[in-house]
Amino acid sequence: MNSKIAITSFASVSPLGNDPVAVWESYQSEESLIKPNSIGTATVFASFLAEESKQKVEALRLAESNYKSLDDSVLFAILASRQAVATAGWKPDTVFGINIGSSRGATQLFEKHLTEFLSTGKAQTLASPTTTLGNISSWVAQDLQNNGPEISHSITCSTALHALLNGIAWLRSGMADKFLVGGSEAPLTPFTIAQMQAMKIYSSVESDNPYPCRTFDFSKTKNTMVLGEAAAVICMENETKENALAYVEGFGYATENLTHSVSISAEATCFQKSMKMALGKTNPEEIDVIVTHSPGTIQGDLSERKAIEIVFGKNLPLLTNNKWKIGHTFGASGMLSVEMALLMLQHNQFINVPFLESQQQIRPLQKIMVNAVGFGGNAVSIVLSKNE
Repeated sequence: MNSKIAITSFASVSPLGNDPVAVWESYQSEESLIKPNSIGTATVFASFLAEESKQKVEALRLAESNYKSLDDSVLFAILASRQAVATAGWKPDTVFGINIGSSRGATQLFEKHLTEFLSTGKAQTLASPTTTLGNISSWVAQDLQNNGPEISHSITCSTALHALLNGIAWLRSGMADKFLVGGSEAPLTPFTIAQMQAMKIYSSVESDNPYPCRTFDFSKTKNTMVLGEAAAVICMENETKENALAYVEGFGYATENLTHSVSISAEATCFQKSMKMALGKTNPEEIDVIVTHSPGTIQGDLSERKAIEIVFGKNLPLLTNNKWKIGHTFGASGMLSVEMALLMLQHNQFINVPFLESQQQIRPLQKIMVNAVGFGGNAVSIVLSKNE
């Protein structure tokens, strides 16, 4: 890279909580936050926001009349963005870019308005402007009164890391000095859940296992993906910063040659390419941890593991992820993985996946890779290095 990209803050609203201390404390527990929940007329496994975060979302919804008609995905993003910008020390007159993407956008509102239309044949006035994908970044910009560029996009489950790539491009080009990037999802809706069940990748609610989403568990005989809701963002700045939490040392991206609209090859060629690109000239042995994408599906988890073995050989880094704990948050998931990586670097402590064979940390954590891939085979890998 021509210049260092500093991460100066992060924030999230998720089942783990809203405060970084609470999030870290939650990671110390081996309890899954995925529970049976009623969604529509069905009972399914899902992972909702922590209670305190729910209260903050409702308080925000009632704070201004304009916010009452916004989708949860927008409110999640506003709460996380306010916190991240304040922590980074960006003043009210700071100009920065915003790219907060979403796999599905305003999911809850869209399904609500469509249901009403199918029932009555009429659409509400706000049905279009409040259900567009651009609704998220534009409302965050409105809330923060920012005058910089604002971008929205959907690249399914790798959306947040593609936002990070966009931020890097803007910063390195000199077109911006600061960028707020991330993803937001509120996908716990009847139609969205039904889509996942139709693909036969969703975890069965009949399971009595304490870990309904068994990410990177290669003994499973059924798919175990579970959905969760969240928003997660980071603040990025050019050059070395005293307040940097970490630096983006490398990045990579690749697209799979698909045989099916949601398929991935047996050895995840896209991940092999993205990880090699992210490593660049870095010795693979310098990577201490990989926060994997591993959504809990048999093929997805196994193919990523094979790709890691091909790239890293016999000396694998420590492997971890958070979907076993909070489910798959679609477009926000990659940034929640970045948050997990930043917390591990800050605390110099590796977080194990409870149902895998225990992995032992034998050296200080300095460099962590984060992976994400979405339907369509769009893989992204990011290497984060600790600020010394």
